[in-house]
Amino acid sequence: MKRNAKQKKKDNTTSPRTRLRFAQRAVLWSAVLIILGLTVLIIADRAARRAPGKRPVSLPTRIELSPADWVKGNSEAKVSLLEYSDFECPGCGSYYPILKRLFDEFGDRVKFLYRHFPLPQHAQADLAARAAEAAGRQGRFWEMHDRIFENRATWSKQADAEETFIGYAGELGLDPQRFRTDLNTADVRNAVEEDRKSGKRAGVQGTPTFFLNGWPIETPRGYDEFREILQQAVRSAS
Repeated sequence: MKRNAKQKKKDNTTSPRTRLRFAQRAVLWSAVLIILGLTVLIIADRAARRAPGKRPVSLPTRIELSPADWVKGNSEAKVSLLEYSDFECPGCGSYYPILKRLFDEFGDRVKFLYRHFPLPQHAQADLAARAAEAAGRQGRFWEMHDRIFENRATWSKQADAEETFIGYAGELGLDPQRFRTDLNTADVRNAVEEDRKSGKRAGVQGTPTFFLNGWPIETPRGYDEFREILQQAVRSAS
C-alpha cells in the first residue's frame, strides 16, 4: 500500500515535467516546419516569377555600349542585344541561325551588337575574330561574320585557317593584300583583346553570352524563347 502511494506520488510529480518537455519539443518542431515551409514557398515564388531573360546572379554587371561595337539593325532603337561570341564555339554556331531569324524579324526595332570573346581552347578562334575585324576595316564585318559562321565546320578543322579567311575576303570583294596586312596589325589584335577584356570585366565566362539593354540574360533555350524576350523588351520600350 505504501509502495503504491509512493508510485502514485512520483507519477503526479513527474507528469507535468514530461508534459512540459513534450510541449517544448512540439513548439520547436513546429517552428522548424514553419521555417521550412516558408523557405519552400519563397523558392517556388521566385521560380514562378522568373521570366525569360532575367539577369542571372552570376553576372551582376551592367555593360555600356561603345561606339567601337559592331552594330546592325536599327542603330537608334531603344532595345539592344549584344552578343559575346567565339566563332569556333559550337554553341555560338548553333545560335547563329537563330540570331539571323531574330534580326529578320526585329531588325527595325532592335540594334544587334557583336563582341569578340575567343576562348583559349579553340585554336582558330582568335584568328577568326581578327579576320572579321580586318574585314570590318573595309566595311564588310557582318558579311565576313556570316561567312565565317556558315563555314565553321570547314576552317575549324584546319591547323591554320589564315589562307582560308583570305580566300573569304576575296570572295567578298575585299582587297586581299590589305586584308592580309590588317589581319596581323596591332590595331586589329587590340580590338579583339579589348572586347575580351570588357567581357571579363562583365563576368563573361563562356559563349555565347547575351546582354539585353546592357544587362546579362540567361541564354534562351531556342528561337521561340528568344523571340519572346525581344518582344517583351520592345513592348516595354514603346
